[in-house]
Amino acid sequence: MGWGDLGVFGEPSKETPNLDVMAAQGMLFPNFYTANPLCSPSRAALLTGRLPVRNGFYTTNAHARNAYTPQEIVGGISQDEILLPELLKKKDYVSKIIGKWHLGHRSQYLPLKHGFDEWFGSPNCHFGPYNNSVRPNIPVYNNSEMTGRYYEEFEINVKTGESNLTQIYLKEGLDFISQQATAQRPFFLYWAPDATHSPVYASERFLGKSQRGRYGDAVMELDDSIGQILAHLVSLGIHNNTLVFFTSDNGAAVMSGAHQSGSNGPFLCGKETTFEGGMREPAIAWWPGRIPAGTVSYQLASVMDLFSTSLSVTGVLPPDDRVIDGLDLSPVLFNNSLLDRPIFYYRGNQMMAVRIGQYKVHYWTWSNSWEEYNTGINFCPGQEVPGVTTHTQEEHTMQPLIFHLGQDPGERYPISAINNSFLCQIQHQKDLIPGMPQLNMCDLAVMNWSPPGCEQLGKCLKAPESNPWKCVWPH
Repeated sequence: MGWGDLGVFGEPSKETPNLDVMAAQGMLFPNFYTANPLCSPSRAALLTGRLPVRNGFYTTNAHARNAYTPQEIVGGISQDEILLPELLKKKDYVSKIIGKWHLGHRSQYLPLKHGFDEWFGSPNCHFGPYNNSVRPNIPVYNNSEMTGRYYEEFEINVKTGESNLTQIYLKEGLDFISQQATAQRPFFLYWAPDATHSPVYASERFLGKSQRGRYGDAVMELDDSIGQILAHLVSLGIHNNTLVFFTSDNGAAVMSGAHQSGSNGPFLCGKETTFEGGMREPAIAWWPGRIPAGTVSYQLASVMDLFSTSLSVTGVLPPDDRVIDGLDLSPVLFNNSLLDRPIFYYRGNQMMAVRIGQYKVHYWTWSNSWEEYNTGINFCPGQEVPGVTTHTQEEHTMQPLIFHLGQDPGERYPISAINNSFLCQIQHQKDLIPGMPQLNMCDLAVMNWSPPGCEQLGKCLKAPESNPWKCVWPH
């Protein structure tokens, strides 16, 4: 989902009334960033409070490549990482994830092995359908066992775009909140639907409703669902004791075309890139009675901050044996303070850029390769900026490209160096100790052939022999 998909950020169709009201009742973050411009590393960063290059969600197979967790990935979230729900157990929180996990699909990597008490959703994205001989359809789990597969028990009509999945995820969320409120237990709900990921889908009630086509239908259904979740908190009388945060895992996938992707507003390019369109996200914080209504914070903030902020508001100390990249945003949320901090833009194992205040400094630029581009895969459609959206990896370390994002949010007009202190060597890279890369190896034998619970359903499939290889990450 893109920064420009919300009415409150200027989307012309104004089809997100619930998110717009959430912003009016809470705090809007125009300068909120993901930790990586695609799905899996971003989610690993959210739940660990650490950059993907630290938590292992990157690859060293090639320079500055985006890697994630398709079915054939061997790795997943490291046992050495401590996830947010594990820490919240110290205060007796019940934690549930609904929707896409994407931190590894093999049994040792699944949510219930990493602190979550409940799960309804899928380990992977809803790609498919597959024929179950060369590649299996993705399983949907209820807690630790599969309950069906996408395109089988959980239908997605790729042709019409119809699927009831968001409604299923909504009911799961509302029921979980009701159960915890009735039992007066503190809870953490990670609601992670993926309807706006290609192939986009929406339920029958929303199909054809949007001015924006099928992608807009999916956005409208997500907006409606979020409205229902907030209203449910109010009806249960727990809204004054509940922090809700809305954001996205990466920018809109503009390479998917107008019917399958959203808007990144005024920003350059989209998903997969470290330009603003790939990394700047819509973000809203809501906590009636605690967060002043109708506020806009210009804080530079990151998805990793949700880890540290959640620990702070629940009174849990962060781990002291590792670097935590996320900041506690409590002073921002409750006092509208501004904290001085940089934003680092990583693509795989390479820090591509850094933002300090209004200035963004590019040390490397790359959209995607000429080979990909010439096959029609375009990460910056209609937005080619000579010398910026390069199709070869270009290093600018000796003479960085600098943009003033207040005056030039689209990164079109590089400016000359401000002063020597601004261009000083970033200490971050000198001090960084990378984690062990988890996304290097692939193997067809580890795909979702026989997930836990397949026996009872008669859904087990025969896996091919193991033949691991180094994953190829083209961009």
